[in-house]
Amino acid sequence: MILPPNTMRPLLIFTKQQALSCLFPVLVFSLLGISHLFTVIIPRYDFMLIGCISIQIILFCLKIETKDEVLVICIFHLLGLFMELFKVHFGSWTYPEHAVTKIFRVPLYSGFMYASVASYMCQAWRRLKLQLYHWPKHWVARIIGALIYLNFFSNHFIPDVRYFIGLLILYFFRKSVVEFHLENKAYRMPVILSFLLIGFFIWLAENIATRLGAWKYAYQHKIWAIVDCQKISSWAFLVIVSFIIISELKVLKEKTGK
Repeated sequence: MILPPNTMRPLLIFTKQQALSCLFPVLVFSLLGISHLFTVIIPRYDFMLIGCISIQIILFCLKIETKDEVLVICIFHLLGLFMELFKVHFGSWTYPEHAVTKIFRVPLYSGFMYASVASYMCQAWRRLKLQLYHWPKHWVARIIGALIYLNFFSNHFIPDVRYFIGLLILYFFRKSVVEFHLENKAYRMPVILSFLLIGFFIWLAENIATRLGAWKYAYQHKIWAIVDCQKISSWAFLVIVSFIIISELKVLKEKTGK
């Protein structure tokens, strides 16, 4: 179903719910924006780690995030941190500033950049009461998710197979739709389109993050430059992995009844 063309109300409600779902990412970017003000007292990356942990605690205590959502965020933090360790080791990007909370040249706060994506998706899932239809079989979704994640690492040793994986996604998710609800009214969108849109907006956020010095690509060391547009596909693939992990965790929760 398409949003009614003669009214702005559904669009405004959708925008409001999306904004509320982005609370954690917005707070993280706000920290990045002011972090340089405290460098005399504490290194930026250490400030970011303390800030991100504090935000998580506050959001949980205020019941903005649930226990299950915090668990998902922790999982994504660990998955993201492991990827950061690997990518920085191979020179994909760097964290040039000094910090106490750095391991193998990677600040511990970096995992929260991935966790913020998970936070957004968990919040949007709950606030918009998302339902998935014509989802691939669980074993298919899990294999595709694993292939995407492994390709982030394997492309340093063998040719990048993201386009082959992309064809698998187009085939197996071609009929999949995500249903969201606004004022008890259902709206639908192709899942593949949602992957691309979220990936695009994360890419826009990445441009802001690199501009604020969260991390730097090799071509941004002398002067800041817009992030390579190919990163949109990388973020879209990360969104797919996130979608699969969260949906499979929800299935597991329903089966166990916990």
